Amino acid sequence: MNFAGKTVWITGASSGIGEASARAFAAAGARLILSSRRPAELERVRQSCVRPAEHTVLPLDLARPDTFAAAVADATRLAGPIDILVNNGGVSQRALAVDASLEVERALMEVDYFGTVALTKAVLPAMLARRSGHIVVVSSVMGYLGTPGRSSYAAAKHALHGYFDSLRAEVWRQGILVTLVCPGYVRTAVGRNALGPRGETQVSAEPRGIAPDRCARALVRGVARGRSEVVVGGWEIAGIYLQRFTPWLLRRIVRRMTFSTGTKV
Repeated sequence: MNFAGKTVWITGASSGIGEASARAFAAAGARLILSSRRPAELERVRQSCVRPAEHTVLPLDLARPDTFAAAVADATRLAGPIDILVNNGGVSQRALAVDASLEVERALMEVDYFGTVALTKAVLPAMLARRSGHIVVVSSVMGYLGTPGRSSYAAAKHALHGYFDSLRAEVWRQGILVTLVCPGYVRTAVGRNALGPRGETQVSAEPRGIAPDRCARALVRGVARGRSEVVVGGWEIAGIYLQRFTPWLLRRIVRRMTFSTGTKV
């Protein structure tokens, strides 16, 4: 894999899948723009990548789409045209549907769905003008199914699939690629910032699943190959195939699941 000369913008780059993807893209030769709400952590990630002087830290809040036009202008000025946008930033959920306030559900959709869509729309015109570009969206197994305690999170991921599958069909003639990445359980700290019923931070279980580096390698490999979809994880990704071929069986399995403050799926 060789991304030399390519500019890759990664949101949610201060930890987890975003951090691991930053190192993987840098190792493959890419020039990075690293974004999240935590400048100090972004700087730590930048320094951990090969050729740190080539990479740029650009703080960004996905709940503030009014700032995106200026962010795109800054990113382009600092690093040149955006070749690959990796929409990885987001927030998880730990709440039963009956308990979750509508305000919290809207807040989650604002970050996980509308933030991703808005940033893509801010970057897309320049890609279309160049007739070149790649949009990557880090979704989840939850983009295919729903489990207890994840109603709004699953809704946001389902919405991302519908939107970006449609976008892919609209822009392929202009040379724009769209890749959906669907991880299962990944050992990250995302659960520590999950939204509870009233927006409080939930105490989560010990992270489990595959290492972020393994997820990042699958992501970068999928982007290099121009894949429309990348699925990576452990046993839990079987849920995607159960939903596709035996949905009745998946429903039985999900009904037996109990809600707990677990790790992102």
